[in-house]
Amino acid sequence: MTQSNQDLIAFRTQHVPHGIVTAHPIFAERAEGSYLWDVEGRRYIDFVGGIGVQNIGHNHPRIVEAVRKQLGRVTHAAFQVVGYDCYVELAARLNQLVGGTAQYKTLFATTGAEAVENAIKIARAYRNVPGVIAFRGGFHGRTLLGTTLTGISAPYKQNFGPLAGEVYHTPYPDAFRDFSSADAIRALEDLFATQIAPDRVAAIILEPVQGDGGFIPAGSEFLRALRTLTEKHGIVLILDEIQAGFGRTGKTFGFQHAGIQPDLVTVAKSLAGGLPLSGVVGRAEIMDAPAAGGLGGTYGGNPLACAAALAVLDVFEEEQLLAKAHGLGETLRAGLEQLAREFPAIGTVRGLGPMLALEFVRNGDPFQPDAAFAQAVIDRCREGGLLVIKCGVHRNTVRLLAPLNTSLETAQEALEILRAAIALVTKAEQ
Repeated sequence: MTQSNQDLIAFRTQHVPHGIVTAHPIFAERAEGSYLWDVEGRRYIDFVGGIGVQNIGHNHPRIVEAVRKQLGRVTHAAFQVVGYDCYVELAARLNQLVGGTAQYKTLFATTGAEAVENAIKIARAYRNVPGVIAFRGGFHGRTLLGTTLTGISAPYKQNFGPLAGEVYHTPYPDAFRDFSSADAIRALEDLFATQIAPDRVAAIILEPVQGDGGFIPAGSEFLRALRTLTEKHGIVLILDEIQAGFGRTGKTFGFQHAGIQPDLVTVAKSLAGGLPLSGVVGRAEIMDAPAAGGLGGTYGGNPLACAAALAVLDVFEEEQLLAKAHGLGETLRAGLEQLAREFPAIGTVRGLGPMLALEFVRNGDPFQPDAAFAQAVIDRCREGGLLVIKCGVHRNTVRLLAPLNTSLETAQEALEILRAAIALVTKAEQ
């Protein structure tokens, strides 16, 4: 007998710790493309996609077939024990996607946080100094080092300290709050002057578009200035593309909007179409800095996940997903900007390509975030058949993570559900 959502919520409450939050009080039964069905048979447009994991949609047949074939070969062997072809083939393709004709190398892990941790290890080994600079509002994972790098206090840091040492935070550009690229560069130079000299900094890590921090783009001007500054001081520049990568911003990677070349890039989420896989892709001389045995992990680069990732890259090429992402982004942005003109509670629309979000504030004031309004919109969207989630350091931003192959008709349907939700919440507050 099929259990209801409420039955499973009660079961979950009994057996799963309180610290793991589930954004929506439903349980998935199946999913396909841009849609998800709960155990009670209700269909939802899924603009969460496992938090940016399903850029090519749920259960893409090419991914299913690739995993099925690999199941008949090798499901797990541990790359530290014996090699397997799909690991090396995938590394070669990512090296070309990130590095072009330059010599790059790739290490695979399992989660985004692992990729970030390994990137920091590699940078420290290369520079032989300990300092790392991250940005306020950035999110880099829930491990000890990931939590330390993350520039959001609640709920990620809470009582989990003491946190890792030699990590420094500096402000990130935010046009909505009138904090420019030049302001952010000056703040970084002030950090060099007052907290850690640049010759003690191994790496600077940032997201080209902050994900959990509110879908705030760093901007091309800032990324180019940061690349110039890091090259001047020999600091390793790490671009965390875990959420922004693989077409989410309309280009394969978010840093490509600025025309820069990072030293290291972390990838995960949509890399493997729903299977757990992450990686660090970087300049060969930096990637080779750790001594033999210093990198690895039992499940890192699992054969099933690597096979899935190769199929993901094939789908991007064969289905021209970057072009589709561009069209989807234009449709969604036009719809969101119309909503912003209609509803004063929307302070700003921001993002790149189809990586878009609405920030809700009171009285049009960037410094009066309205988290309650945002949560109410999310709940009304679910009731209307659309799944979205929040983000932002004040949790007052609603983000859209639509599969890149979402039809424009489905996108318009989602926008109508979102509009109705905002209208209901606005009316309730009057």
